[in-house]
This record gives sequence, structure tokens and C-alpha cells, in this order.
Amino acid sequence: MALTEAGQAQRQSLRFLWLYALAVAGGAVSYVPFLTLLLPVRVTALAGQEAITLLAYIAFAGAIAASAGNILFGWASDLTGTRKPWIYSGLAISCLLLVSVRSVEQPLELILLLVAWQLGLNMMLGPLAAWAGDVIPDEQKGLLGGLLAFAPALGAASGALVTLPGLASADERLVMVAGLVAAMVLPVLLFGKPHAMPHLMRPVEKADDPTISSSRGAVARMWLARLLVQIAEAALFAYLLIWFVSIDESFTDSDTARIFAAVLALSVPLALAAGRWSDRSDQPILPLAWGAGIGACGLVIMALADTITGAVAGYVVFGLSTSVFLALHSSQTLRVLPKPQTRGRDLGLFNLTNTVPSLVMPWLALALVPVFGFDALFLVLAVLAAVATILLVSMQRTN
Repeated sequence: MALTEAGQAQRQSLRFLWLYALAVAGGAVSYVPFLTLLLPVRVTALAGQEAITLLAYIAFAGAIAASAGNILFGWASDLTGTRKPWIYSGLAISCLLLVSVRSVEQPLELILLLVAWQLGLNMMLGPLAAWAGDVIPDEQKGLLGGLLAFAPALGAASGALVTLPGLASADERLVMVAGLVAAMVLPVLLFGKPHAMPHLMRPVEKADDPTISSSRGAVARMWLARLLVQIAEAALFAYLLIWFVSIDESFTDSDTARIFAAVLALSVPLALAAGRWSDRSDQPILPLAWGAGIGACGLVIMALADTITGAVAGYVVFGLSTSVFLALHSSQTLRVLPKPQTRGRDLGLFNLTNTVPSLVMPWLALALVPVFGFDALFLVLAVLAAVATILLVSMQRTN
């Protein structure tokens, strides 16, 4: 009986896992509809024909602020030894600044406000990510990864909700987003009450972990593998519609949006199944390797496609596999970080794999597409995904 209770004590409550996943989805809701839908409309109204230029400045400044803020506030939560006050503060600041966009009238003012908003947002997101490492054991990180797949799906769904015709004005949509975020993040802070996991707060030499070959090497491989896959993701996110239209001129943005939505919805049960399997089989890295490898195959299919049916099929293969990869990678990264006392800072460094691709991808596309076409771009991206697969396969069990 004592052994059974001890085993149960090493597992986090399902209530906390679900509320935590809801909070992470709230993080996605905080920026997905705003950056993809509401901000472009606001910028167009503010800058007119200069909207594209202003959006470029905002994207660049925002990426820098998000990168710095995630590292800074993750590290700050390490130094203070507590996560929740930072999450509360970041939630309040980011929601207030989001609503304040309604009163902006000058381009420079908008840029500065968006930089401040990114800092406030990452004051919430950085410590929130680190909190999972503090209280969710390795035996449940696959399940956690599956639950995290809800985040991008709910982020996209929130965009569709707040932009329903006749539901709200442009200013009211900002208030709606802020309200949704608060409603999704606050429950885990108020009612999560996770079981303490003291063993997760002690530094562990991961070289002795039978599921990971070496600590420093594992961290480097995990970081680089995610960066390579994220570069491919960023390129597809930016240019997918243009590529579809180049194959079939009748293809619309609505068609692309439906494909995006279908891929995100289907990725949730796939990620949950893969995550639960990785927990039961004690194979945390294998689903990541499969995700990157199948993603590379999807990119090859896209490079060879000459009909819209083949193009959509290739993207579905790529989108499903890499969505599962990214969800599970977010949770399994916590497994390879060896120092709980710098977990927030280290996750901030991992977050660079989310922001750096947006700076790299445009130059890669400009170098390849005008001269060699999209086929060459997809083949180069397939090589990047294949390299990610090799990096992950090298992280084999040593026992």
C-alpha cells in the first residue's frame, strides 16, 4: 500500500494538467488573433499604403522584445524562486496594453506599445512554461505535450470567434481577446493547486538518465532540431496561400483557412495518442523523430506536387506531423534541462527557436523562390527537417 501511495504521489493531478493546458492555450489566444487578424486591420487603418512597412517594423521589434522578455522574466522567476506572481503580473500588464491599442493614433506610438505588450506577455509566458517543469514529472510529460496541442487550435478558433460578422466592433474585439485570455489563464492560478514535486527542483545529472544520452548534447540537439522544424513551419505559414494560388488560381484564402483549421483540429488527438504512448513505452524522443521525419516527407511531396490535390495532401502530411512534433517537443524539452534553478532562463533560450525563424525565413525564401521556385524552397526545408530527424534519432536509450 505504501508503495502504491508513493507511486501516486509522483504523478501530478489531472486537474492541474488540464487547467495548465487551458492556461497555455490562453497564452496562444493572447497573441494569435491579435497578430494575425486584429493588428493588420489596425495598422491598415492607421498607416494606409504604408501598412506593409509598418507591419514589418512591428514584427521585427516585437520578435526582439519577445525573445528578450521570455529570457529575462523566465530568469527573474528563477531568481525569486516563484512563478505565480510573475504570471499574474504579466497577465494584467499584457491585457491592459492590448486594450490600450484602441487609443493609439501614431505609428511610432503603436510600435512602442507593441514592444511593451510583448514584454508584458512574455512576463506571463516565460514563468508559465517553467512552472510545468517544476511540478510535472517526466512520466507525464508525454501527456502534457498532447494537451499542449490544444493551444494552437484554440488560438486559431479564438480568431474565428472574435471576428464573427456583427459580433463586435474593432475596439470591442480587443476587449474580447483580453477577456478570453484572463478567463483561460486565471483558473490554473486560482484553482490548480499542483502537488509539490521536490525531486523536480533538485539538479539532476541527465547523463545518468537512461532515456537521454547526455545532458549538454541532448539540450543542443533538442534546441537545433526545433529550430530547423520551426524554420519550415514559418515558411509554410507565410507562403502557403501564395503557393496554393500559383498551382490553382481558383484557390482562396478561405480554402487555406479551412485546411489550417482541419490540420490543427486533427493534430490534437494525434498528439494526445503519441504523448500517452511515449509515457507508457518510456520512449520520449521517438515520437519527435517520427514527427520531424514525416514532416520532411510531406515537404518532398509538396515539392513534387503539380496539382492542387497533391499540394494539399503534402501540406496535410507536413502540418499534422510537425504540429504533433512541436506540441510534444515543448513538454519533452523540460526533461533534458539539467538545472531547475535556471529552468526559466533556459526555456527562454529555447524560445528563441520560435522567434529566430521569423527573422531567417524571409531571406531564405527571397534567395530561393524568385530564382528556383517554391520546389527548391520545399526541398531545402525538407533537408532541414531531415537533419532534425537525425539529431533526434541520435538521442537513443543507452541502457
